[in-house]
Amino acid sequence: MNISITLPARAQAQLVAEGIGVVRGGRTVLHDVHMSVSPQDRWGIVGENGRGKTTLLHVLNGALVPDEGAVQRVGTLGTAEQAMAAHGDATVGDAIDLELADARAALKALDEATRAMAEGRPSADDAYTSALDAAEALDAWDADRRVDLALENLGAVTDRGRPLSELSVGQRYRVRLACLLGAEHDFLLLDEPTNHLDAAGLAFLTARLCAHPGGVVVVSHDRVLLSDVATTILDLDPSRDGRPAVHGDGFAGYRDGREAELLRWEEEYERQRAEHARLTRDLSEARNRLVGGWRPDKGTGKHQRATRAPALVRAVHRRRDDLERHAVTAPEPPRRFGMPDLPSRPGTALLTADDVRVASRLPRDVSLSLPSGSRLVVTGPNGSGKSTLLAALAGRLPPGERSGGPRARACNCSPRSRRTRTAGAPTRCSPPTSDA
Repeated sequence: MNISITLPARAQAQLVAEGIGVVRGGRTVLHDVHMSVSPQDRWGIVGENGRGKTTLLHVLNGALVPDEGAVQRVGTLGTAEQAMAAHGDATVGDAIDLELADARAALKALDEATRAMAEGRPSADDAYTSALDAAEALDAWDADRRVDLALENLGAVTDRGRPLSELSVGQRYRVRLACLLGAEHDFLLLDEPTNHLDAAGLAFLTARLCAHPGGVVVVSHDRVLLSDVATTILDLDPSRDGRPAVHGDGFAGYRDGREAELLRWEEEYERQRAEHARLTRDLSEARNRLVGGWRPDKGTGKHQRATRAPALVRAVHRRRDDLERHAVTAPEPPRRFGMPDLPSRPGTALLTADDVRVASRLPRDVSLSLPSGSRLVVTGPNGSGKSTLLAALAGRLPPGERSGGPRARACNCSPRSRRTRTAGAPTRCSPPTSDA
């Protein structure tokens, strides 16, 4: 029985992107991107929204053919998109079976070869050796245990019969992430993997990515994850030459390199502006001398008298045109997130809540008071009711009891907004329920 099995390349794995360019709707999304990912390399891809981070992941995994450049892939790849679709009646178990298909096939081939040896079939020994090698390469016997361990530690649904359509976006993402960690691909391509994780899940993911024997490519705005995991940073934000910058030494190297690059960019831009102003002034003076009846010194030849002033104008024109051809664009300052400037009213409680509970979503009573000028952080594991509490405080869900000042509002930020974000990736809040 012939069973198709894709084996990992392990030490021979390579993921190389050369000169990648992508244009969509007349806009350049990616330009001249170069990456070379080997086993145990951990790349972080950063940049403001819309810079092409997710597009680059699609190019790397073959879902998108670039307009320029090419990608060489040797080894197996596993990708976690920001959202996992739920098709039909597919269950958690179906998702696991799909990701562990090669491990399942290797064990099935081994069982077939074992029976063939017992029955004395010809070439059974060779088939058994081949199947055993495949199972060992995939560590197939331990695959389900690895997935179960990841499901539990990521706070994902462990019931394999549970339909994916009944799960939230975050729950489905955690299932997908657990499947990838259990499959042990040569390369993991992860898009914002911390969006749906609590502190315990984040710690587990960080440890697994650091210990992963293959290559890792992570798109993230999470400074802590990048600091703990990434060894190389690809920066897709604007640069002096319009090309992405690659920084070694992890996130610290990226931060220092980015700041130094912005400083050099600003200094060069100011030099260009000063030189352009000087050349413009020289051109104006040369024109004025020509129109105003400029005369050369005595003894100057007739030909020189006729051509010297226009030649000066042409020379200045040439220098200014050359400067404009090599002009440096103005540096784009990184976007920063700032808390809104809210007025403080000492002694005023903007919001109080007594014994708030929401059936099946916030099972324990919660009481709190929010004085004017204070900052409240709500923490807890996934599923503990953080977002439900905020919705109840904002009046979007009917709690047991709620009272608040006439100008109170609830700001429903990311559940992990307590963690610092990268420059250019602001935490966005929902619109206020009333004026603040």
